[in-house]
Amino acid sequence: MNSDTDLSGPLRPSFESMKARITLGNAVTLFAVLVLAALALATPGFLSMPAIRSLVTTVSFTGCVAIGMTFITLSGNLMSFSLGASLSAATLVFVATLGAGIWPAILAALLFCAALNALQGWIVGYFRANPIIVTMASFAIITGVATSLTGGRGLYILTNVAAGLKGNLGPVPGPFAAFAICALIAQLILSRTALGRRIVLTGTNPRAMLAMGAEPWKAVVWAYALAGLFTGVAAVLMAARYGSGDLQHGIGMEYSAIAAVLVGGTAIEGGRGSFLRTFLGALFIAVLQSVLVLRGFSTEWQRFGMGAVVLLVILLQRK
Repeated sequence: MNSDTDLSGPLRPSFESMKARITLGNAVTLFAVLVLAALALATPGFLSMPAIRSLVTTVSFTGCVAIGMTFITLSGNLMSFSLGASLSAATLVFVATLGAGIWPAILAALLFCAALNALQGWIVGYFRANPIIVTMASFAIITGVATSLTGGRGLYILTNVAAGLKGNLGPVPGPFAAFAICALIAQLILSRTALGRRIVLTGTNPRAMLAMGAEPWKAVVWAYALAGLFTGVAAVLMAARYGSGDLQHGIGMEYSAIAAVLVGGTAIEGGRGSFLRTFLGALFIAVLQSVLVLRGFSTEWQRFGMGAVVLLVILLQRK
């Protein structure tokens, strides 16, 4: 049987359809990038130093959460609605433990956020629970417990112990450098480690994981733990930037992160994606938000724009 015969029958339409979708998706992405670039350059104040600094700071926080979200999406578990609440809680842990020193506080925040999300991953993976329901319930539990413990009040950094986290790494703002490093580390985990391959395989074909003698739920736990770890990085950066730990810090963060992941090209069904693309997706979303703000659009219209982008991406990924 020759190669032409292999692609005949039901396989050819499927292949041709997939190729057409990829071509259409690339064309729409390129068009959207060009339009957004033109709008940004035509927006008064966009290229000013305060606007650029605000942009790179915002994308750093959202981007680290988006990197974490990418692990969850790659594992075939769609998305998490609790990463924003996890970030908020981790900022409180960071500020509360600063008395022990900057490094113990960073370690406490990262471990807390990783463990919190690993627990959710265990429930999703081991019990095969719906990831949306589990993370929505976790959002409510985290917010409720944190509000009860703090009385809804924030914790403030009263010394300069965390000032170094707001500085620059050479000419590059520290938070943005941290975001870029996180994206690189995550990409190395994905492409160069057995854990990364197992996470992708779990999202693609969990039965193949079982055939290999590996248990998919363990990869899911690791995916959620890594999501928490990188979200913890965002929490530390945000607490240092604003000088406080507060439940308000993570509000809406997961929605921007989801948008960045999908715009970056990670398949919503899992098993296909790239952290470098998530990096670019986060930049796209940050620029879009900056343009809308500078052009005077209300919060409602900003949310509409974000939702429209996510919906378009999902439609382009349809089977």
